[in-house]
Amino acid sequence: MKYRTRTYYTATQKALMWARWKEGWTLHEIGKLFDRPHTSIHNILSKTGGIRPLERRRCATALSLEEREEISRALTVGHSMRSIAARLGRAPSTISREIGRNGGLDGYRATLADQAAWERALRPKLCKLAKNHALAGIVADMLRMLWSPEQIAGWLKHTYPSAPSLHVSHETIYRSLFIQARGALKKELLEHLRRTRGMRRARSYTQKTAIHGQIADAVSISERPASIEDRAVPGHWEGDLVFGSGNSQIATLVERQTRYVMLVKLDGKDSQTVVNALIRNARKLPQELYKSLTWDRGTEMHGHKRFTMATDIQVYFCDPRSPWQRGSNENTNGLLRQYLPKGIDISGYSQLQLNSIARQLNERPRKTLGFQTPAERFSECVAMTG
Repeated sequence: MKYRTRTYYTATQKALMWARWKEGWTLHEIGKLFDRPHTSIHNILSKTGGIRPLERRRCATALSLEEREEISRALTVGHSMRSIAARLGRAPSTISREIGRNGGLDGYRATLADQAAWERALRPKLCKLAKNHALAGIVADMLRMLWSPEQIAGWLKHTYPSAPSLHVSHETIYRSLFIQARGALKKELLEHLRRTRGMRRARSYTQKTAIHGQIADAVSISERPASIEDRAVPGHWEGDLVFGSGNSQIATLVERQTRYVMLVKLDGKDSQTVVNALIRNARKLPQELYKSLTWDRGTEMHGHKRFTMATDIQVYFCDPRSPWQRGSNENTNGLLRQYLPKGIDISGYSQLQLNSIARQLNERPRKTLGFQTPAERFSECVAMTG
């Protein structure tokens, strides 16, 4: 049997590999650059969880190879450590330790000493979570509650402003999950992230396919008043459908100012079923907190005029294939997939179960709210209208 020899990538090749990975190339695409299978690329990138390792640099105050060569020459002609230190502008103790740990007066060699110093510098550094087990426990508990690393980091800083030992950046949390060598958080906690892949990927954006029909008498989002656009007042919502397997779906509604979420059970995706469900849901809130609804151009909202007549709520429609115009709703739908993953049948969820999921979402701190929760912000709005 003929075996293929193992490939050793050069530093330049690895740099190109990481650059393409950051640009969003797939493992297969990167592999084609080197005429190697994608598994070969995966072996390199997965060692650090898809996070490019920092380039190693010598400390500015460390002895250089030139200084070590000067030490070696001076020892050969019999100069003392103090005279060598004076010539190099170093402390005598620095020269003494350098010679002592690298062969002594008779065995000191500059190149070997320089290489040994480089290798000694490559020692494992404990990250904050590995050193602070109490903090690691708090982070792990919040990950199990499906909080994102950014939400955890922001909430800790907001809740314990005068306790720096309980502060940790979201990047540290991500790195502790993706780079298991750091030994702080268990890899199993990855399954609680919004996206459960084992390696960090470049940011990518997807848009819905063009399945949207023509909506009669649709009011464009461009006609939406400025007070809605800048989130100056509460009561303006964004909505969409989230689909599961077996032709199942629910409606998601997000209030633009507070990011408060409501989930609506649907028995079908036809316009009459969807509009009837939205009408019933709208009647649960006071008029002051439900003034407008922004939707995409899905055919389920053909009956938008009937919805407006029944509720006095104006419906605005996004431009075709522009989900970013309902950014709060799109982001919330992504968070919702932690509770209702793609591919599951969601028709069996009762309205009470959906309310429970919505409550969990509303009790998660949000960066855009200064790490307050949507529930806190929405309660303030309800109190103001009471």
